[in-house]
This record gives sequence, structure tokens and C-alpha cells, in this order.
Amino acid sequence: MNEALLRSLTPSVLAVLVRRGADFAAAEDAVQEALVEAVRLWPADPPRDAKGWLVTVAWRKFLDHARSDAARRRREDLVEEEPAPGPAPAVDDTLQLYFLCAHPSLTPSSAVALTLRAVGGLTTRQIAQAYLVPEATMAQRISRAKRTVSGVRFDQPGDVATVLRVLYLVFNEGYSGDVDLAAEAIRLTRQLAVAIDHPEVAGLLALMLLHHARRASRTAPDGGLVPLAEQDRGRWDTEAIAEGVVILQAALARDRLGEFQAQAAIAALHADAPTAEETDWVQIVEWYDELTRLTDSPVVRLNRAVAVGEADGPRAGLAALAALDDSLPRHSAVAAYLHERDGDLARAARLYAEAAQKASNLAERDHLTRQAARLNARWTR
Repeated sequence: MNEALLRSLTPSVLAVLVRRGADFAAAEDAVQEALVEAVRLWPADPPRDAKGWLVTVAWRKFLDHARSDAARRRREDLVEEEPAPGPAPAVDDTLQLYFLCAHPSLTPSSAVALTLRAVGGLTTRQIAQAYLVPEATMAQRISRAKRTVSGVRFDQPGDVATVLRVLYLVFNEGYSGDVDLAAEAIRLTRQLAVAIDHPEVAGLLALMLLHHARRASRTAPDGGLVPLAEQDRGRWDTEAIAEGVVILQAALARDRLGEFQAQAAIAALHADAPTAEETDWVQIVEWYDELTRLTDSPVVRLNRAVAVGEADGPRAGLAALAALDDSLPRHSAVAAYLHERDGDLARAARLYAEAAQKASNLAERDHLTRQAARLNARWTR
């Protein structure tokens, strides 16, 4: 069973059902049921046209539910016949669906959560981790969003800022998580940049390109994480870096700074350094100051503490870290790194082990566990 194929087809199948009159919540349920059928039937009898099969089965599932629900009987009068099996139109509706999910009837946070779940293919757990909230809280938020848009006409697309936030989170999950969505997020952001002349759209595209350029060097042959300072910079994609820098410079020249442009500027400074030792950490701290002013995000402040530790020494970094809530994700890992640089190997080893227990994915957990073992071996000698 090709799970990647099913994930890639889900947004366009969902868009077809929405265009044909299904409300979003019912369409999503129907598509999920069609995916279950595909998992059950395709291994023994794969269809010639996967998308056409999913559209037909999902539409039939929707009709079955509509006929059994009196509240949806009005839509049956508009349906003359089921779509015929066969190839579905080769139209990419994904970006349009992102805008439709960012509906004005939803708060921005609910719209992002709903879109990540329904279109981005992320699990409730992954979305909860991105928002730094318990999984149960996120599940309730998504359920409320579904109820809000149930029966709503999707003729009022949401705003660009919400769509950018969704694309950013999808890229982050694809870049560092369990599901590879990074390339798809870049593709959609390119489409958005062509359609909308906005410096933050350009800033997000630049940020994605600059991060994606380092992807080949981020993991070792055994799958382990390679920290930025240890990456082989000869493996970085110089064409993607050059494109990202050009896009960023044009956006910054418009003097309408936003958080994605600021993040891209930080990524560009890392990409511009020939070696880790030559990184301009002072300027990176200045950009983190701008980013903190724009977002007031605790995650930004956490990353800023690392930059301060590089620019002004580990004790300055630890002082910046002391002002933050120690329950933040990766707080223990940052503290471990700064204490190691300050020479407190025993404390750093303990914090690395603590961070490993809190890690959200296996690769990060293994990396932090190895860091703890390395320091334990050093300070106990």
C-alpha cells in the first residue's frame, strides 16, 4: 500500500467533494472512509486511476451519510447523479483548499489546526506539539472547528496570514517530523508567491529554501541527527541558498518587515558562513531581537538564548535562558548545550538525558541520548 500516494491525493479529492456541494466536515469524513476502503482493497486489486477511484468512493460515502441525515436532505435535491468512475480532472486544488479552510467564521488558530489536520495530513498529536498544547486540547479545538464550518458555504476564503501560518507549520513538520511534507509546502508557497505580491509570502518562500538547502547534511548515514555546527557545508544546495537570498533581499527592500523575513534573515546568515566558527552571531542576535519584537514567542526567546550564548558566551546565554519557562520544548537541550560550553559536564549530561526523555521524535531522542553518554564518559574518567 502506497501511503504517500494516498496522502498526496487526499487534498484534491477533498476539494472535488467540496466543489460538488459537500460541506467541509462531511466531505472530510467521507474522504477518510474512502481512504480506509483503499487500504483494505487496493493491495489485492489496485485501481488504474487512484484519484478517480477515491473521488467516486468518497462521493458515494458522502451521499450515503446525506441520505441518512435529515438535516442534509436539502442537498440531495441538488444532486442529479453520482460522478462517473474514471480519471478526475488534473487540477491542483490544494492551495485553494488551504484558503477555503482559513474561513472567516473560524479564529486563525482554529483555521490553522483544521487545515493541518484535514489538508496537511498531520495527526492531532503533531499539531498539538507544534502549538505546545496537550493533544486532548488540540482534539477539542479541531472538533469545534469542524462543527463551526459544518454546513457553511465556502465562498469566503480566509486571509493570507493564516494560510502562511499553515504552510509554515506543514513545512516544519515535513522538515523535522515523521511525515515528509516539506517539498509540498515549498511547491504551494511558490504558487502563492506567483499569485500574491506580498513581502511575507516571499519571506516564507526564502526561509523554506534556505532551510531545505541544508537537508542532505542534517542526517548521518545511520539516520542520526547532525547538528548545524557539524554539518558538511559542501553538501548544502548552493542554488537553493542563492535563490532564497535573492528572494529575501527583494522582500527586505520593501521595508515591510514580518516574522518570516526575519527568520529567513537568520537562516541566510547561517548559510553565508563558510564555517560554523565564522557565523555572525552578533547579527543573528540582532535579528532575534527583531523577531522577538514581532512575535513575542517563547520559542523565539529560547533560540535567542542559544545565539546570545554564542555571541557573548555561555553564561550570558544561560542568563537569557533563566527568564524562560523550563517546561518549553527543548529547554533542557538548550540548557545542556550551554552548560557543556561553560564546562559543567556533569550537569550538562544530566540535562541531555532529561531532554532525551522529552524528545518528540526518535532521531532527536537518540541524538540527545548519545550526547549524554559522550559527556558521562568524559567527566567520569
